[in-house]
Amino acid sequence: MKTAAEIIEETGVVPVIKLNNPEQDAVNLAHALIKGGVPVAEVTFRAAGAASAIKLMRENCPDMLVGAGTVLTNDQVDEAVAAGAQFIVTPGLDPDIVTYCQSIGIPVFPGCTTPTDYHTAYKLGLEVLKFFPAEQSGGLAKIKAMSAPFPMFKIMPTGGISLKNLKDYLSSPVICACGGSYMVTADLIDGQKWDEITELCVKSREIVKEARR
Repeated sequence: MKTAAEIIEETGVVPVIKLNNPEQDAVNLAHALIKGGVPVAEVTFRAAGAASAIKLMRENCPDMLVGAGTVLTNDQVDEAVAAGAQFIVTPGLDPDIVTYCQSIGIPVFPGCTTPTDYHTAYKLGLEVLKFFPAEQSGGLAKIKAMSAPFPMFKIMPTGGISLKNLKDYLSSPVICACGGSYMVTADLIDGQKWDEITELCVKSREIVKEARR
């Protein structure tokens, strides 16, 4: 059975989702992502209905990998796991949250952008890090520079990723996948533009394959 990190790397892109109306949109969105070849979702706790969205996606699309993002507390970890989350993503590196996730056996990908973050992550035994916000923190050039003293990490940049720069990031062997909201914007979700979301996912997967040839 593949790990969450392996599925994420194989897919190459992770939609970062904020759902304001999970009962209305979560299942339709999950089907749109799967149809586009992206059976992965990071549902952020920036919206109150995150746990409900995770639960609905997991129950209706059991083959989809669904995680929780923007997790700030251990209580949110518990809430996400109870809803069926299969991985946790945090915007920064909180050793308490990381060790708590490790203690309950849930994969965790914390946000790291500095040598201190990376060094702490190394001591915590982590292997995959979120680099957030990617473009605002130095982008691919900084990620490559950071990989010199820390070659043991695979990086998942998130923040400022789009179809325009996706190939540049994924062409680097340091990058395992890119997180992004460009295929799941509020306009697309609130407008229930499921076909457009699927099309953006298809284009993203084409770029993933092209970048890794």
